[in-house]
Amino acid sequence: MTDPNAIQPSALDQLPDRDPEETAEWQASLDAVAREAGPHRAAYLMRRTLERAEAGGIALPKLLETDYVNTIPTAAEPAVPGDEEMERRITAWNRWNAAAMVTRGSKYGVGGHIATFASAAWLYETGFNHFFKGKEGDGSGDQLYIQGHASPGIYARAFLDGRLNEHHLDNFRQETGGNGLPSYPHPRRLPWLWEFPTVSMGLGPLSAIYQARFNRYLTNRGIKDVSASHVWAFLGDGEMDEPESTAALALAAREELDNLTFVINCNLQRLDGPVRANFKIVQELEAQFRGAGWNVVKTLWGTAWDELFQLDTTGALVRRLREVPDAQIQTYQTRDAAYIRQDFFGKDPALAEMAKLLSDDKILECFHLSRGGHESRKVYAAYKAAVEHKGAPTVILAQTVKGHTLGEGFASKNANHQMKKLSVDEFKAMRDLLELPIKDSDFVDGVVPYGHPGADSPEVRYLQERRAALGGPAPARRTHPLPALPAPAEKAFASFDKGSGSQNVATTMAFVRLVKDLVRDKETGRRWVPIVPDEARTFGMESLFPSLGIYSPKGQTYEPVDRDQLMYYKEAKNGQILNEGITEAGSMADFIAASTAYATHGEAMIPFYIFYSMFGWQRTADQMWQLGDQLGRGFLVGATAGRTTLTGEGLQHADGHSPVIAATNPAALTYDPAFAYEIAVIVREGLRRMYGEAKPGEDQNVFYYLTVYNEPLPQPAKPQGLGIDEGIVKGLYRFNTAESAGVSAPADAPRIQLLGSGTAIHWALEAQQLLAEDWGVAADVWSATSWSELRRDAMEADAALLRGEERVPYVRQALQGAEGPVLAVSDYMRQVPDQIAQWVEQDYSSLGADGFGLSDTREAARRHFGVDAQSIVVAALAQLARRGEVKATAVKEAREKYGL
Repeated sequence: MTDPNAIQPSALDQLPDRDPEETAEWQASLDAVAREAGPHRAAYLMRRTLERAEAGGIALPKLLETDYVNTIPTAAEPAVPGDEEMERRITAWNRWNAAAMVTRGSKYGVGGHIATFASAAWLYETGFNHFFKGKEGDGSGDQLYIQGHASPGIYARAFLDGRLNEHHLDNFRQETGGNGLPSYPHPRRLPWLWEFPTVSMGLGPLSAIYQARFNRYLTNRGIKDVSASHVWAFLGDGEMDEPESTAALALAAREELDNLTFVINCNLQRLDGPVRANFKIVQELEAQFRGAGWNVVKTLWGTAWDELFQLDTTGALVRRLREVPDAQIQTYQTRDAAYIRQDFFGKDPALAEMAKLLSDDKILECFHLSRGGHESRKVYAAYKAAVEHKGAPTVILAQTVKGHTLGEGFASKNANHQMKKLSVDEFKAMRDLLELPIKDSDFVDGVVPYGHPGADSPEVRYLQERRAALGGPAPARRTHPLPALPAPAEKAFASFDKGSGSQNVATTMAFVRLVKDLVRDKETGRRWVPIVPDEARTFGMESLFPSLGIYSPKGQTYEPVDRDQLMYYKEAKNGQILNEGITEAGSMADFIAASTAYATHGEAMIPFYIFYSMFGWQRTADQMWQLGDQLGRGFLVGATAGRTTLTGEGLQHADGHSPVIAATNPAALTYDPAFAYEIAVIVREGLRRMYGEAKPGEDQNVFYYLTVYNEPLPQPAKPQGLGIDEGIVKGLYRFNTAESAGVSAPADAPRIQLLGSGTAIHWALEAQQLLAEDWGVAADVWSATSWSELRRDAMEADAALLRGEERVPYVRQALQGAEGPVLAVSDYMRQVPDQIAQWVEQDYSSLGADGFGLSDTREAARRHFGVDAQSIVVAALAQLARRGEVKATAVKEAREKYGL
């Protein structure tokens, strides 16, 4: 058995030792130090030697952890260029009002979080006073991803600077009456303040990385120079457990995104307890980020610790801090000096001697109060180091105490995330600690008062002057309307009206052909942002590689293997395509950044993100909600769609439900087009609605989801007649009648209406022929381009009726007078077409591909799920038989005839 403690071979063992004698001398020196001065001294020397090698550019594996001390020593800290006492008073007011807001709201049971901002106040205030650029200066300002649970502190600051009043604060988490404040950063609910939704934990860090990356994309493509913008993401140490939080760290380092800073509030607590009870989350995160290539700045201890470190001549203090687990540090926060003397200092003779030199007050100051994240000087030094660092993103690991300044009942308690209020006595103690001029008499009937020094007070003037110097208020979202983008030339859309003739074309390819034409448009072509998660060739997009180029900040530093081919793999610094590798989450983060550039940067971009439909909504539906909250615009395209259309791939590839998930998102307009001309109409309408001249009362802040298929089929010409485009957009139109289709059914034949979406309309058209030829039944075929838009319109009509307004749902209008029952079919579960059932006046039934997908041919899969043409015929006959319009025996005869 291999000894686990034995030194394992490394790559260096593959090289011959050119001077074994010299190597032995080095090893002997290390042994001597360990023997004479102890292993800690030996380890210290090795670490310093490795650091020296790294600084000198010698190729060695990087050190992934440093000691559990501040990265920037006290002697190297720059002076804070401001009035520190004034900033302390401003922070005190914000702490007070954040706690007061949540406490006052608790009587209504609406909740809120106090402890998070209490721990992170200086992390925000230092940034607002000295670093965060606003949108009224040059460029786009900085992008701030605020930790969701800290929102009361941001509202408190907006109250102090005059952007909110007491009425707003009293309506925290009470939005229905107007002037309410949303619980967390929700741009859709408060679009003048919030830019980025972050409270679905893990999505903020991921989005921040791709936002910083998209900023570089805009600059490198010459759309807008946003090189002065910096992205700040405020995160919790517990939040870093979410896989999305660290999913793109390597991307940020690989692309040298030094326009990005993560600020991780390491209060050592997650929602219900310690983050790493038996370990050290700061050290773990340091290793993770260093390993990914980030610059790491640790801001752990406040100035009260300086005396202790000066007394530590043996390194015993640093060693002890490194070995104490996080949960024990949390315990020290709540225990008296005697306990700390025994448990912390008593473990080492050198520390016991040190403790004799320290008063109880000094020990309590260090272990209860003094953290790097609670001191503006420490935070300022870290932020300055971050913005000045070049060549890599920076993460700041700032240690704090959760519930800091809220009193002994809050600080470091496991339950403090769930504690929503302070008592009057606790507020009075907090007032005294913060030195605020609030009188006991201000507490009327036990209600905690809001505090404000006055609109013309030195505090408010200072705050506003600092923000003016940095470019205006922050956070802030620009909501002024942009000029409408000119519509692309009609030729690009009209070319699909004539159909494909004898050529079979999949709707996936039809969409790609349309986009290929649109990106050539002189006015708007450069604003398209094609996004694909490493499946471009699957979707037939390789023809865009040489013409548009794949974005890479490095350009192309190699000769591509297919350079001699027409559609070679071309990377370029100004490339237009974002080819993301195998990451739907990263691609969605790309999409969100691009789709909101109209607000973030004042530049309307038109992203389309094409993906395996099964792996879009199913994997990243949470990000689609984030997209809706952030008011994003663009086109999501679920390709290789349908449960039976993607041949052979099987259960986890066969999408039968993405339109169901999409229908749950209020901002998503979901379409399942059957034909190329329908795609053209939908995209043209989407461009108008999202980027062109909006109609009165029309919400432009929507995004489109189109399902397209990989089955090559004939693309018919667009039917002639009025209302076709309107029907395509609204979700339903009659594609043909039995008579216009030329099927031979008797004049008095029973009639049925077949509604099909996407590829299913081809099965309905075949069934139309079989019904007439084999059973004497006339069928009309309708294209249902959007079941969910039909439902949405019908629900709005229902709501109008409750208001006393007469409105008939469009689906009822369209089917008015249509003879016979209605049979709906799609390549998805029946729940998709059943969305409209209650508003159809005719007898209604549906077919769909419910259950798990399977691997087989398209024909076999469709027969298995009962959605092929023959199955449609049997279902249609069954409907008609129930109405007495065909013989009951016809159903059995049909099953036998078709082998069902």
